[in-house]
Order: sequence, then C-alpha cells, then structure tokens
Amino acid sequence: MINQQIKETMTSKGASVIRKMFEEGTKLKSIYGEDNVFDFSLGNPDLDPPQEVLKALEECSSVHEKNYHGYMPNAGFSFARDAMAEKTTVEQGVKVTGDCVVMTVGAAGALNNLLKAIITPGDNVIVPSPFFAEYRHYVNNYGGLLIEVPVKDDFSPDTEAIEKAMNEKTAAVLINSPNNPTGRIYSKEDIQKLADAMNRSAEKYGRKAYLICDEPYRAITYDGKEVAPTFPVYDSTVIVTSFAKNLSLPGERLGYICVNPSCPDKDELVAACIFCLRITGFVNAPGLWQRIVAKSWNAKVDYSLYEVRRNELMSILDEAGIEYVKPEGAFYLFCKVPSKFGGDDMAFCDHLKKYNILCAPGSGFGGKGYVRLAYCVSEKSILNSRNAFVKAIKEL
Repeated sequence: MINQQIKETMTSKGASVIRKMFEEGTKLKSIYGEDNVFDFSLGNPDLDPPQEVLKALEECSSVHEKNYHGYMPNAGFSFARDAMAEKTTVEQGVKVTGDCVVMTVGAAGALNNLLKAIITPGDNVIVPSPFFAEYRHYVNNYGGLLIEVPVKDDFSPDTEAIEKAMNEKTAAVLINSPNNPTGRIYSKEDIQKLADAMNRSAEKYGRKAYLICDEPYRAITYDGKEVAPTFPVYDSTVIVTSFAKNLSLPGERLGYICVNPSCPDKDELVAACIFCLRITGFVNAPGLWQRIVAKSWNAKVDYSLYEVRRNELMSILDEAGIEYVKPEGAFYLFCKVPSKFGGDDMAFCDHLKKYNILCAPGSGFGGKGYVRLAYCVSEKSILNSRNAFVKAIKEL
C-alpha cells in the first residue's frame, strides 16, 4: 500500500490542478486547434534561452575529456559556486564568496534541501499568502507546518500579522518576490519592516528564524521596478533560486542556495545543506549545466516581450471587465473572480473553460476568490483570446 497521506493529497480536488489544466489544454488543442485554445495555466517560459547560453552549451557538449561527466563535490564545482557568488554579490550589494553557495537541482531542490536542513518536526514556516502552491508540500515533507498569513489588499506583505504569527517554533519566513501568483515585488520598506519584525521575534523567543527568499523571477521586472536586496538588512537570510525563468531553462533543473555571509551559523548551515543534498537523493546538481551556466549566467536577456504581453492581456481584461492588480514582475496576472461566483474560483475556471480559456484557481495558491493567468504564452494566443474573454463575461 502507498502512504495514506500521499494518497489523500494526490487525489484531493486541488492537487496538481495547474498540471491538470495544462494536460486538458493539450486535449482541447487536438480537438479545436492550437489557435482556438487559450492556455494560461502553466508558468512555462516561452522565450528561447539567450545565445550566450546556447553557445556555452555547444562548447561544453563538445568536450571529450576523461571523467568530464563524472561526480564532483556534492556542493557543486568550485568554479560554479564562485560564479553564483559573483552573481549574488551583484544582486545583493554585499561581497559573497563561493563557500556560501550550494548548487542544487533547481529552486525546488534548493528549497527542499534547505527546509530539510532547518526544520525539526513540529516547527513552522510562515509565508505571505497567496504563494507558490508547492510550498505546502515542501514544508510538510519534513514534518513542518506552513502558516499562511494573508497579504494586504495590494498584495504587499502584512509584516505586523507575520510578527504576530511567529513563535518559538518558527524556523523560517519564506517570501517570493516577484511573487507567484500575484506579480507583486516587495519594496525596500517592506523588507526592512520584515527584518525588524523578525529581529524582535528573535529577541522575544530566543530563536532567530531564517528569512528565505525564493527568487527565480528576480530579473523579470517591469516599469523600472527592482527587487530589494535582503542580505544588507537581515543577517540570517538565505536565497534559493534557479535559471528556469530568467534564462528559460526550466527543464534543465539547475539552481542554488546562497547563505548570507553574515549569517551567524553560515558554515554550519551550508554544511547541513550539502549533507541534505546527499541524503535526499539529489547527490549533486547537473554537472553539464553547472558548466554552462557558470559561463553564461550574466547573459543579457530582453524581457520586454513579457511586458508587452502583460499590457495586452491587461487591456483585454479591462475590456471584459475582469479586475486584477497590475503585476510588477514575473509573468502572472492574479484576477478577481466575478461576484456572481461568490468567490468560487474553481467554478469560474470551469466557466472560462467553456470558452477554451484555461487558467489556475487561486485557492491552490492560498488566494481563494482569484484565478491566475500565466502570460508567458505567444502574443498571438493572447490577442486571439480577446473575444473569448469578452464573451465569457458577457454571458454570465
């Protein structure tokens, strides 16, 4: 028999709803044609990897040195760790060295190994809600409890509520900026308030929680917005990220953990993450892609196409009469369910499906009453969806 908890989770109504929508989209396209199905369900970047990445791929693939594809230290190649340290130095404005970095199997692998390293069963992790749906499973994997703290009306974090939720069992606060699913970027002021709240909590409970920053969308921002650095304001900060979104490499599964060099237990935490990389079965991050990304992590990428698509989809939603908060980054629109549905996002998804529009219900992200539209799809698909959206709302 399989684990009963796994069985209950995987067969629940909300389990893998995004993937189910994606799979349904494939079926609908085979029936109605590619141009007549508007699939906004999955955050699968459709920009091609930049030329620098493809060139590095060619170079690395042509090497035939002995043991080129063999094991390396569990934490990754030293040159790859140094490259990620250089990247983080640029982003954080704080000098970071390779011994702060652990190469991982994507951001998901990074987060799972970090949580394995810091959670004692019974601990909790606090997250502003809505949030990336898999966080629930990741925390539960290690006997932890995810405490969901609703954000403010503009989707910014409610730091006062987060502070009230913290206690002696709080292992970490987990933030995602730019946020999936809302597109909100947490401001410098938001980060400072959060850091102050976490420092007060540390004094109160005698346990300093880690601030985990999940940042795969860091580079994808609009309207001159920037993601605020966290290392300068909170010493026990850990970044987890990947190259799935910024370099359009979701299938290659390469990411990393980077611990703030000022973290009081930096060496022990890094060592724990390396150990957990082994015992969770990841062993090491993909070697070939460590080599490739070490050569091309700073490739220049034009994200303006995402901004164009965002603006086009917002125009369509405005015409249809669907409310949303304008995203500042990532590639998602989080849209309010029309009042007729009484906040039932699944019912609204089912209604849109009648018009061949596929999206993800917000309840899976802890955002009941909303739906998520991923606009990392072709411009043609977005423009062709106009009549479907207008008709779907008109015929309520």
